[in-house]
Amino acid sequence: MGEMSPQLIVGVGDCRVTGDADSVLVTYALGSCIALMIHDPVAKVGGLLHFMLPESSLDLAKARQNPFLFADSGIPLLFASAYGLGAEKRRMVVSAAGGAKMLDQDGAFAIGKRNYLAMRKILWKAGVMVHAEDVGGYASRTVRLEVATGKVSLRCSGEREKALGLPSTSPRQERSL
Repeated sequence: MGEMSPQLIVGVGDCRVTGDADSVLVTYALGSCIALMIHDPVAKVGGLLHFMLPESSLDLAKARQNPFLFADSGIPLLFASAYGLGAEKRRMVVSAAGGAKMLDQDGAFAIGKRNYLAMRKILWKAGVMVHAEDVGGYASRTVRLEVATGKVSLRCSGEREKALGLPSTSPRQERSL
């Protein structure tokens, strides 16, 4: 078992969903972008979306070309892909990271905050709660999702890696959707 798990790297405006329990989904250099991670502990399905902007209406042509760039077009596809691999909404453990103030530290455009609010609104309307998050601030982040355990690890620039929330195998309060 000493072998390293295969890493599936998710770039900006990309999404990966897998039912391979040996995989680790990872995304690097999250600034104002948001990484939304989903995990079904029973089906052992994990997914990671790294979106850049809140609304596809900002650039409809770009959204048609790559729906994963935007929260409103990428999030439904993330969940649909997981359902296609046997995941169920009611079992989904959801984590989010990113949404920092990077280039725009005076907050004029507030892309990170707008991304976060768009994501929360979409999930709320779908009846999906976020179990753990690390958002805002000024630091770049790297996140990893272990598909076997649901463990999400996070590292901010200049800091040590830490666990984000609890692994999905731990007891938690269920909410009917």
